[in-house]
Amino acid sequence: MRHLAIISAFCLLALPAQAFDLSFEWGPLKLCTSGKPNTVASPAFRLKNVPDGTKFIRFKLVDRNVRSYNHGGGTVAWKGGAQVPAGAFKYKSPCPPNGAHSYEWTATAMSKNNGGKLGEAKARRNYPE
Repeated sequence: MRHLAIISAFCLLALPAQAFDLSFEWGPLKLCTSGKPNTVASPAFRLKNVPDGTKFIRFKLVDRNVRSYNHGGGTVAWKGGAQVPAGAFKYKSPCPPNGAHSYEWTATAMSKNNGGKLGEAKARRNYPE
């Protein structure tokens, strides 16, 4: 019986941790295709498996078609839950001038406001969709 308990405990430890996961919807953005982004409120983000010890989450938006353009992002205090509400910070909206671009939000879980990276999650969507 003792061997079975040891084997069971070892199997539980060997299971991979669930990956930190991020998803979002653009929400009620005004259509922008001029190449001149607006400053807008952040979308709502859904999070799964946020790493233990997370106190802050830093969000950053990248246009995968024009990586050099800084859309910005923001850092929010993390108090648990599965969602960061819309409007938690301001950023420069997606606004591609020549058709849809692929955009990627990165969420970095941190133990301190300015560091202590615990994990990272990414989510992509095209804009306009």
